Amino acid sequence: MIPALPKAFCRIPIAHRALHDAGQGRPENSRAAMRAAIAAGYGIEVDLQLSSDGQALVFHDYDMARLTGQPGAIRQRTAAEATQIALLHGDGETIPTLPEVLELVAGRVPLLVELKDQDGGMGPDIGALDAAAAVALAGYSGPVAVMSFNPHSVAELARLAPDLPRGLVTESYVASNVPLSAATCDRLREIPDFDRVRAGFISHEAHDLARPRVQALRAAGVPVLCWTVRSPEAEAEARKYADNITFEGYLPAVPA
Repeated sequence: MIPALPKAFCRIPIAHRALHDAGQGRPENSRAAMRAAIAAGYGIEVDLQLSSDGQALVFHDYDMARLTGQPGAIRQRTAAEATQIALLHGDGETIPTLPEVLELVAGRVPLLVELKDQDGGMGPDIGALDAAAAVALAGYSGPVAVMSFNPHSVAELARLAPDLPRGLVTESYVASNVPLSAATCDRLREIPDFDRVRAGFISHEAHDLARPRVQALRAAGVPVLCWTVRSPEAEAEARKYADNITFEGYLPAVPA
């Protein structure tokens, strides 16, 4: 049995990397951005990277420079070191761990957790981050789901945490826009691994939602989320083809 995506994920707009706003002191994936999303009633999407000691860190980029001003790969730092590194544009905000985020959110809003590709080319060199996420999420009682661009990670999550709702992050895979080979892009574009990895939903690139394969999955009852919507106009268009949005840069309506 493939675990169903909780219905809240198709009803409540999901704040991309939480409700971040650097001008308001809320960096991406920060505790402040998460508190703001909870206060506004939005769901939260966060990203995971691996620390050097095998812990799940809530951080988007592979390199730390853009978000912290410090050079180097995030996976070269221990979790203890990472949690002392200040995020730019945040008033005392530092890099959180997944257990810290779970304690903060505490089931109050839906939490969508993306595991960043650890192979470098969407291949099978994965496992440590998946294991760290599964351990952290064991026993979490709120609405939560995990997802990854890398099908191998989704399959590993199905093995490690079979009761955890899981999905694939998908896109148009225009080779010039992603650091992958043309052959890999051609393969992934049509979402060939959905059934093999026992995924229960997809989160697809908003500008590519009309793709026949995406709409065929939706017609078959697969929940389709999308990323990243940045205006009311884009939201209106996306909702023609998707069950919910992941958004940033504006404030969509929250259903009563």
